[in-house]
Amino acid sequence: MKQARHPSVDEMTLVAAMAALSDPIRIGLVRVLSRGGERGWGELRAPVAKSTLSHHLKVLRDAGITRTRQEGIRCYVELRRADLDLRFPGLLDAVLAAADGEDVGDQVGLAREGDR
Repeated sequence: MKQARHPSVDEMTLVAAMAALSDPIRIGLVRVLSRGGERGWGELRAPVAKSTLSHHLKVLRDAGITRTRQEGIRCYVELRRADLDLRFPGLLDAVLAAADGEDVGDQVGLAREGDR
């Protein structure tokens, strides 16, 4: 994988962010990542094929919602909470609260240690 490009805070657009957050799987990924720190791609579980999960992670990255870091053959992803709060104050908290209230993205989670 070549080094991923991440938009700067000034390059983030509301349209791209809202489009990225328009899918239940992507909202689920954001909910998981909002619970703390960087996660390896292999830790993330969703009811989609690995290639589809990779696509969802790319959409989130391209919109500036997440940051991806490669270390050797492993990839890690984290939520860009500070950047999102700076660019779109209150947006992430509103999305997370609504998603929690409606159980949007509940099918996305983390692998248990024995599942890997």
